[in-house]
Amino acid sequence: MKALVQRVYGPADSLTWEDVPDPVPGEGEVLVRVHATSVNPYDWHFMRGEPRIARLMTGGFGLRRPPVGVLGCDLAGRVETRGAKFAPGDDVYALLPRGAHAEYVCVSEDLLAPMPANLSHEQAATLPMAAMTALVSLRGVEPGQRVLVNGASGGVGTFAVQLAKALGAHVDAVCGAANAELIRSLGADHVVDYRTEDFTRCGRRYDFVLDIAGGRSVFACRRVLERDGTFVAVGGPAGRWLQPAGHVFAALASGPFARRRVVLADAVGCRDKAAVLGELAAFAERGALTPVVDRTYPFDDLRAAFAYQEAGHAKGKVIVTLGVPG
Repeated sequence: MKALVQRVYGPADSLTWEDVPDPVPGEGEVLVRVHATSVNPYDWHFMRGEPRIARLMTGGFGLRRPPVGVLGCDLAGRVETRGAKFAPGDDVYALLPRGAHAEYVCVSEDLLAPMPANLSHEQAATLPMAAMTALVSLRGVEPGQRVLVNGASGGVGTFAVQLAKALGAHVDAVCGAANAELIRSLGADHVVDYRTEDFTRCGRRYDFVLDIAGGRSVFACRRVLERDGTFVAVGGPAGRWLQPAGHVFAALASGPFARRRVVLADAVGCRDKAAVLGELAAFAERGALTPVVDRTYPFDDLRAAFAYQEAGHAKGKVIVTLGVPG
């Protein structure tokens, strides 16, 4: 089969197209033909091996070279082999550790969930990493509470705005003026242009602050939290050595010293990914969650998709299709 393989850390051009052996499912796995995938910051951080501090962490990137050959965590496809839970022809989606940037992948059935019935493979491939991160970030939100999404126009942000509204919250969203109408169309009650207004000094207070963009310090963000509010560290500006890990660590380190709660949104560490994907499917099927797709690339242009995502200007998600007939 064809796969985009990582042998070294570097830019998108360092990834190589290779013919690799077809994977063979082991116990508890099924073979899935990939119909669509996407590119996330998670993927290009692994491609670059940055921030470099992550190479020193358990489960990190690998000190001198990448530990895996194929990137890609978002998967939407069709089951090819029979398992205990899924049968050939079932349309499924999943959040993988890596490996989705290939024509076929073997997946543990415990990671798979049925695709939302009203979404295409391309649309379903937008959900696993970004929408799961958004939903995990919003755990505990109750109807009538005030939620701020800082970095509302990216993959996680566009889902977070929709999910917060579906949970009954009042949503303020921070993004650039060019994306304001898009974010209002997703349900935001108030949009803050980060270029002209500092949301940490606007006088509003929130029960939840989801910090995706990381453009303000943790301590500045906590000024706008209610006394029992929650600050959710999702991401931050990329850097070669420490960021965004440093921003997230700073948020977590500040937690024990204040009444306001500080948590980390970690979709990768979620223990029951299939159940969360089931929740997301329910939101999508009742019309509360619609993917925002900035660009769609064919599989042969996957390296271009990496380069575009890494530039940091995507509105919503960057999708890659494998041209598989439905």
